[in-house]
Amino acid sequence: MRIVFMGTPDFSVPVLDALIAAGHEIAAVYCQPPRPAGRGKKPRPTPVHARAEALGLEVRHPETLRDADEQARFAALEADVAVVVAYGLLLPQAVLDAPRHGCLNIHASLLPRWRGAAPIHRAIMAGDARTGVCIMQMEAGLDTGPVLLRAEIPIGPTDTTGDLHDALSALGAARIVEALERLEGLTPVPQPEEGVTYAAKIDKAEARIDWSRPAAEVDRKIRGLSPFPGAWTEMAGERVKLLRSRVAEGGAGAPGEVLTGFTIACGEGAVEVLEAQRQGKRAAGAAEFLRGNTLPERMGD
Repeated sequence: MRIVFMGTPDFSVPVLDALIAAGHEIAAVYCQPPRPAGRGKKPRPTPVHARAEALGLEVRHPETLRDADEQARFAALEADVAVVVAYGLLLPQAVLDAPRHGCLNIHASLLPRWRGAAPIHRAIMAGDARTGVCIMQMEAGLDTGPVLLRAEIPIGPTDTTGDLHDALSALGAARIVEALERLEGLTPVPQPEEGVTYAAKIDKAEARIDWSRPAAEVDRKIRGLSPFPGAWTEMAGERVKLLRSRVAEGGAGAPGEVLTGFTIACGEGAVEVLEAQRQGKRAAGAAEFLRGNTLPERMGD
């Protein structure tokens, strides 16, 4: 098929590679414009931009698709279908209607649960047992379109958003290739009205750990916000990110109290920290972190 690919972050790159490996023609790649990054604040191409240029593909990064001239440029590509995954711009109706088979979106949740910007983070933070990907026929609403294919995976007790990010990216790449192969025979299934939830964008204000909360909730926050933005606590006045954890067995103490090793008491139970990162330092496993740092009697102060 002749495809317009629309994606921006690392999550989208394996999908682009899979479409090319399957023999599809990429008419153009759309992504977000380069943004200032690094110490010099020089414009840095997005991961999809960099990968597409390395593959010799045409890259377009308009600030908006609401402009009539930009919509005409899109329609002039005469695509069979657009594949959209974590693109970052809303698609107006003129764009949705331009490809012969419309626009297909890869969404990293089991719709209608976790529509919106941060479905992987929210699934872990909510304690969901399973997640997955849906191949959805796009329409004007936010992740409201009918689903063509879905695939599920379990969320393990120590899985982080980073772990699931990579697993779901690979799963989405495989399923979109399957969907395109079977497109003429697939029946779009409308999403049920029951069970709709919204995955709001992560606010950095959420990232501070409240040790008075139950251990299961603290553990899910640590894993759900890892690696970005990273749940954090204060250790002797210094901010420390906690990146991997599990609920400890049997631990109890005052909230924030350091028990044994890197186990910290919560409002109910305790959490064992498995990976942490001091400011300006690289992430380290618990054993390595403890060799180089003496924990205070209480975290969060």
